[in-house]
Amino acid sequence: MIIKKILLLGGSGFVGTCVAEQLIARGYFVTVPTRLLKRAKHLLMLPTVDIVEADIHDETTLLNLAKQHDAVINLVGILHGDFEREHAAFPKRVAKICVQAGVPRLIQMSALNADINGPSQYLQSRGRGEAAVWAIAKAHPLLKVTMFQPSVIFGEHDAFLNMFMGLIKFFPVIPLGSPDAKFQPVWVGDVARAIAISIETYETEGKTYPLVGPQVYSLKELVEFIIGLSGKARAVIGLPTSLSILQAAVFEHLPGKLITRDNLRSMQVPSTSTIPFPALFGPVNDMESTVRGYLKSNVGRAQYPRFRGD
Repeated sequence: MIIKKILLLGGSGFVGTCVAEQLIARGYFVTVPTRLLKRAKHLLMLPTVDIVEADIHDETTLLNLAKQHDAVINLVGILHGDFEREHAAFPKRVAKICVQAGVPRLIQMSALNADINGPSQYLQSRGRGEAAVWAIAKAHPLLKVTMFQPSVIFGEHDAFLNMFMGLIKFFPVIPLGSPDAKFQPVWVGDVARAIAISIETYETEGKTYPLVGPQVYSLKELVEFIIGLSGKARAVIGLPTSLSILQAAVFEHLPGKLITRDNLRSMQVPSTSTIPFPALFGPVNDMESTVRGYLKSNVGRAQYPRFRGD
């Protein structure tokens, strides 16, 4: 089957925006549903993107949307909140609706270390979502699924590195919980390209792909990298386990929830993989040169003075 129209769930977010751009560049027509049109207004400039106001958690609405498309990409995910609803129940519903609507192709975003027996609610819910999708695909062989499991995703508008940029701007000392937690950051452009390529690549059907960058960092090393970019003098103090938990317990009750105890439990497992970024999806970009590259770009220059406080 030739795929022309794609339903992109979670398409107005950080990763979704980049995926939409990759899909458009490859000639696809993309529908991005959103509960509030203003959240997706930045996509209006993209050709062949249709933004529709819709509640994707309403089963009838989602079914009607799916019927109009050849493939579905589900990027819906959260770091805080109702994990069971977003990571377990929703992927299961999406897979079922693909079957009901006769949609033959589903790309599901999960996370590295997704495991029903994982140490955190986040990882457990991701594991349950994966298990549900694969169970439906097994029962309905006409539905072809590809699963992606990225480590932390970085990019110009990410919520990870930019969070530390904000902290560094205002605080001379950074007390850091779980400083030795390990990550293998992967660039959003590489993740989006992998998703777009997989749509009509038959060998990706029925496969799960970890997506990681070329280098492993501790959390402390990542923060020190950001400090180096800022040109500011900042001290990073790694907190022991007991103080890390106390810090997270306080922060999870503050606006923005910089970190929660569930986040800490997720970080007990290194967000790394012995399987490199698949060559099938092209070369992988390293974090340090990529970040420096977009900070020097036109958009980056507009943000860099704000970051530095100039």
